[in-house]
Amino acid sequence: MESSMIRLATFSLALVLTMALWAAWPRAGSTHANGTAAPDIAGENWLNSKPLTIAGLKGRVVLVEFWTYG
Repeated sequence: MESSMIRLATFSLALVLTMALWAAWPRAGSTHANGTAAPDIAGENWLNSKPLTIAGLKGRVVLVEFWTYG
């Protein structure tokens, strides 16, 4: 009986914390939520394609990976 009460309390606490995090997440530092468009990527050397624009990528899922040799 005591074991099930501990499990219920743990589950309830986890649920409350998850809901609180979920409710606060979109407002915590999200710059996309205000509706501003991403800036175009400026670069001289495009390795695998012609230069791309944000307007040309609208509606697509895009993965951007930045790396340098340092």
